[in-house]
Amino acid sequence: MIQEPSQQIADRAIMARVVQGDQSAFRALYDRLADPLYSLACKMLGDEVEAQDAMQDVFVQMWRRAGSYDPEQSSVFTWAILLTRSRIIDRLRARGRRLRVVAASADQEDIPITAGDASVAESAADISSRNESAMRVRTIMANLPAEQREAIELAFFGDLTHHEVAERLGEPLGTVKARIRRGLLKLRERMET
Repeated sequence: MIQEPSQQIADRAIMARVVQGDQSAFRALYDRLADPLYSLACKMLGDEVEAQDAMQDVFVQMWRRAGSYDPEQSSVFTWAILLTRSRIIDRLRARGRRLRVVAASADQEDIPITAGDASVAESAADISSRNESAMRVRTIMANLPAEQREAIELAFFGDLTHHEVAERLGEPLGTVKARIRRGLLKLRERMET
């Protein structure tokens, strides 16, 4: 999603009002960002209910941390994406820990995981679907231009900030942000086809 400069200006004006505690501005921000953020959460989590929970957490965090938003660092949309990504990664890590605990307790007691544990344990179909998606992402990533692929890998898989990626690559921050944005747009386009 490429933002027009006028949209970025409008977002920053809304954010300035949110920092002042303006609830109507926060509603406008929510209306603008909820759909794309929810879509990202659904794709990453693969579960609509968990995505809804994550979105609630993200918007609470945005309200509480509005004062920490720095327009010199990123657009409001990018800031919201980063908060969402962070919250989703936390949830995925927690999900992994729960699965390991269930698997470890089942191994220790030689108790098979039953249908009652279906909400915690992943089905073979879920795992297969996730593996197919991961393979598709890897294939698409491999076909991105090297500079875009490297910037995305450092940011998302290396868990580095845009500033850290820029330092690591010895490139200007704006160049790194543009590479990541263009690469993600190509990735999204190719995933949707």
